[in-house]
Amino acid sequence: MRRTGVARRAFVLSAAGLLAAMTTAGDAVASPSGRRKGGGLPWAAGEVRGMWIATVANIDWPSKPGLTAVQQEAELFAYLDRAVELRLNTAVFQVRPTADALWPSPYEPWADCLTGTQGKDPGWDPLGTAVRAAHDRSLELHAWFNPYRVANHTDPSRLIASHPARLNPGWTVPYGGKLYYNPGLPEVRRFVQDAMLDAVRRYDIDAVHWDDYFYPYPVAGQTFDDDTAFARYGGGFADRAAWRRDNIDRLVRETGERIRAIKPHVRFGISPFAVWRNKETDPLGSDTRAGVQTYDDLHADTRKWVKEGWIDYICPQIYWHIGQTAADYAKVLAWWSATVRGTGVELYVGEALYKAGDPAQAAAWQDPVELSRHLALARDHEEAGGHVFFSGKSVMADRIGAMRRVVADHYQDRVRLYPDRGRARSRRRGRFPG
Repeated sequence: MRRTGVARRAFVLSAAGLLAAMTTAGDAVASPSGRRKGGGLPWAAGEVRGMWIATVANIDWPSKPGLTAVQQEAELFAYLDRAVELRLNTAVFQVRPTADALWPSPYEPWADCLTGTQGKDPGWDPLGTAVRAAHDRSLELHAWFNPYRVANHTDPSRLIASHPARLNPGWTVPYGGKLYYNPGLPEVRRFVQDAMLDAVRRYDIDAVHWDDYFYPYPVAGQTFDDDTAFARYGGGFADRAAWRRDNIDRLVRETGERIRAIKPHVRFGISPFAVWRNKETDPLGSDTRAGVQTYDDLHADTRKWVKEGWIDYICPQIYWHIGQTAADYAKVLAWWSATVRGTGVELYVGEALYKAGDPAQAAAWQDPVELSRHLALARDHEEAGGHVFFSGKSVMADRIGAMRRVVADHYQDRVRLYPDRGRARSRRRGRFPG
């Protein structure tokens, strides 16, 4: 999840103050027709209203490593309670930030964001608690995993001695100041699937969620050294880029298949960088001039995953304002709406709440109405099934009231995704048995 230049912020907006600024509303369930029961504004059936809660480097939660279990739990509950107050219905909770775990995993060590020491038992089960607490509040819990990032440094000796990356030193590649698993190794692909799917088997999560990291973002002057793997496994491909895309395609397709085999009702969603390819690169691409294209730079063929139906939802991070020169929110949204049309894959929009009120951002982001305009624009695209806001601390702080404006303009009622929450399943009729 790209978050360059975002400062960590304290919880500065009290729940009481926020509630006082909003009208009281009861729970409403979206009707099959997509219109709220009792009339009113049209809504997409089961509209997603979510927020990301990032744990890597303690971006959102816990506020710092080493808090007691009671303190960590209280902070987690504060996020979920705020989601309810804002009439959100989905928490996207990061549970595998750097090849580690926020549950007692048999594959990987406890995450150091909890205690400050990788592998140290925090004395409770954050994922299990989060699932129960979210469901108690009628929220969905999407478990957010990062498949290949191992560490935010390049020194394997800093990992716990039992870490799989130390036990299998040939699995990793240092690049851009970070350590990654090599996506070109079949044994790595199988291992990261096993590690993530352990959570699917053990917990009543509603979805598996990935962010935008596949092959790493390009770093000028550096090369991702996968020569040995390419020499061994790259035969038959036109070039290294095609082989890398196939590696990621396999990860996506196989993970989706395995999730459905374990728990057919658990959905699989991915939140990529929002530009697949620029139109000047490929006629099928978006009318953008972005410096990064996922197909070419991250070797992530996000459009293909939608067209092939390998995923249940796509949540592109459209982190630009309306009218932005290189990537206009309106144009990128229109491209994604057209891309998912007729596929059965749901479209949710990743929203850059963190930019609202940031003085380093463009003038549009100083206007608390900018995000509300995004949601209003999305109403004109029937494929847009909701929005997810980055990230938790920005939701809590809401420094210029952009989130409150979204709630006042668009979230008058609380809409539950699935009244029978325990059996949440994709709306892609005919895909899953039962």
